[in-house]
Amino acid sequence: MQSDSTNKGIFLSLDWITIGLYLILIVWGWFSVCGACYDYDSPDLLSFDLKSGKQFVWILTSIGLACALLLIEKRFYYNASTPLYIMMMLILLITIFVAPDTKGSRSWIPIGPLKLQPAEFAKFTVALAIGKYMDRFGFNMSTLREFLKLTTFIFVPMLLIIGQKETGTALVYLSFFLVLYREGMTGSVLFAALAFVAFFIIGVKYANEPMGYMPTSAGEFWVLLLSLVCTIILVWRYCKEPAAVRNLVCFAGGTYLAAILFSAYVIPFNVCIVQIIVNVGAIIYLFVLYVYSHSYKYLLITIFAMLATGFFYGEDLIFHRVLRDHQRDRIEVLLGMNSDISGKGYNVHQAKIAIGSGGFAGKGFLKGTQTKLKYVPEQDTDFIFCTVGEEEGFIGSAGVLLVYLVFILRLIVLAERQPDTWGRVYGYSVMSIFLFHLAINVGMVLGIAPVIGIPLPFFSYGGSSLWGFTILLFIFLRMDAERNFKMRS
Repeated sequence: MQSDSTNKGIFLSLDWITIGLYLILIVWGWFSVCGACYDYDSPDLLSFDLKSGKQFVWILTSIGLACALLLIEKRFYYNASTPLYIMMMLILLITIFVAPDTKGSRSWIPIGPLKLQPAEFAKFTVALAIGKYMDRFGFNMSTLREFLKLTTFIFVPMLLIIGQKETGTALVYLSFFLVLYREGMTGSVLFAALAFVAFFIIGVKYANEPMGYMPTSAGEFWVLLLSLVCTIILVWRYCKEPAAVRNLVCFAGGTYLAAILFSAYVIPFNVCIVQIIVNVGAIIYLFVLYVYSHSYKYLLITIFAMLATGFFYGEDLIFHRVLRDHQRDRIEVLLGMNSDISGKGYNVHQAKIAIGSGGFAGKGFLKGTQTKLKYVPEQDTDFIFCTVGEEEGFIGSAGVLLVYLVFILRLIVLAERQPDTWGRVYGYSVMSIFLFHLAINVGMVLGIAPVIGIPLPFFSYGGSSLWGFTILLFIFLRMDAERNFKMRS
């Protein structure tokens, strides 16, 4: 038990700025839910027949949960990090088999009149676990073995959530790689990730388009070319070997150019065949350099080159055989391959109309026509931001984003002032999760990000997401409040 003086010190040390921002967001979010679900036949906003009444209860319980979390010592969270992680992974595994089918996914567990989504609560356990692991004496991010162990904490819940058919929620866990980058992860990992995203977009969008007059797929050509270019960049940046770069550029560039000219002006043929041979030759060359130099950097670049060269063909298999129809449709709409506004692109199209109709100052509270007439599907959950845009206009939308910006910057300040690695890693994990949710949710409503079905923190209707975000935040606020107190093990 803590002494009265310690309790008083903790209370005074709480970051009330962040708590104030939290209260502003949940209240603003509640009014947005009211606007999204308002029914003229049932005008009582606190009625349990409306989602606004249910969300009001979730908000009250979240505030109570926040107060309870602030009473628990930091050392408890530290000691419970590993058990909580293991327990949550078991719950995620069990959910796959016991959860009923809900809109095509098995991620919601009914508990009496309530339905909870364990994936929302797994985020804080992952953040606690990776923070504790990185806080170990002698931990070194630069060693491959430690890095692979650390990423296991992230990929295990991702795979389990994908098993629940909740791909969008699983992608949120990629935000933890921003934390790893802050803690010393090489930038080549983020470079590789961005490269594969670019390969995916180009490969999908231009797979069936010809390369000029040559019988060559433009998507396949550009993916193979870019994979080789990225490989050469990695060799130049990390291996510092001019001769290797020169050999790769001369061999690949000369062969590529000769193949293109021959196909264009002599005998048309699929240039990608030559590209594959050249890329495989580059992979063999890099592996030989690894054998002679014993530098693991060459080995990692070789692995990247292998994955990049085969990415187009694996991507085609995943896109057409693994992804479900609605996921494939959303990607095609985002990339402009399908503009069917009455079918596949309906959600985003209606969301844009709702936001645009709000103008500069908005139509006013409960006066939005698009939302009141239910033109926008999921307008109180995933597409809640369109309600803000219609009722509050540009001013309200910009205000919401400004509050989120201040909130995220404040989390960075709190993370940086933590006295130990565990607190700092957890703080950056909280910030990264909020940032990912904000960017993707607003982006998908505006049509610049894929519709993957993740909530806008503190705004979207739902008890699991509100509780999950509250737990994430207030564990960190308790950690920060104890920054001037020595943690007892």
